[in-house]
Amino acid sequence: MSRAIALLRSAHPEPGGAVTLAMTLLAAGVGHRGWGLAGVCAAVAATQLAVGWVNDWLDADRDRVAGRTDKPVAEGAVGRRTVGLAGLLAALAIPFLGLPFGPAATVCITLVGVFALLYDWPLKSTAFSVVPYLVAFGLLPAFVVVALPGHPAPPAWLVAAGALLGGGAHFANVLPDLADDAATGVRGLPHRLGATWSQIAAGVLLLAATLTLVFGPAGPPSWAGIAAAAAAVVVLPLGWYAARRAQGRPVAMFRAVIVVALIDVLLLILSGRVV
Repeated sequence: MSRAIALLRSAHPEPGGAVTLAMTLLAAGVGHRGWGLAGVCAAVAATQLAVGWVNDWLDADRDRVAGRTDKPVAEGAVGRRTVGLAGLLAALAIPFLGLPFGPAATVCITLVGVFALLYDWPLKSTAFSVVPYLVAFGLLPAFVVVALPGHPAPPAWLVAAGALLGGGAHFANVLPDLADDAATGVRGLPHRLGATWSQIAAGVLLLAATLTLVFGPAGPPSWAGIAAAAAAVVVLPLGWYAARRAQGRPVAMFRAVIVVALIDVLLLILSGRVV
């Protein structure tokens, strides 16, 4: 494995890439084009790279103790210092990438980065571990909207849906690592609730996010929104069932959350009811 690939793997590319893709699609749906669309994508990507790299930099010793062969730093494929420096540079880049969109958007995307990093430390091992996800994911769609020309205020239902989606993502994201985290002293909210309740929490929060997207905008629900709700109702139980039957890391529920989140964004855009 090349160092470049190992460095990318240390950034947790699956969830980070999904978040970046979802926000880029949303940006296109609300009217960003050309360099503006690329700028939104870059700013969101910087938040995801920063949180992923800083997480692996902080967790390097715990990952080695747990024998995490899926973590490049723990297996020696890339240096801890390299990953830490990459995380620092990505974090510093966030406000600069927001500047072309104005002060409000800059503050918004900077707060996304701040709360994402607060999860890495110190909130990851506390009962408040879900809070950074709620705040950061609520602010992400707000940034996308505020970054538009004229800087319109984001609708409250869109911010609420983002926050609910973030909460669900937290519970699903932690599921594959519950055993290793517990063995190394990490005690976030999902660890305190356990695997079963964390799966239920992930499903309920994501379904609530989907319903918020369907019924939040003014007017009757669109067929696209109803389809999104139906997709959530089908995909989430399948992910829960696969996770219950999985041997080893239960990644199925986590991937089900990613799938439904992307479906939500696509159908929200197709419905034409974003802003």
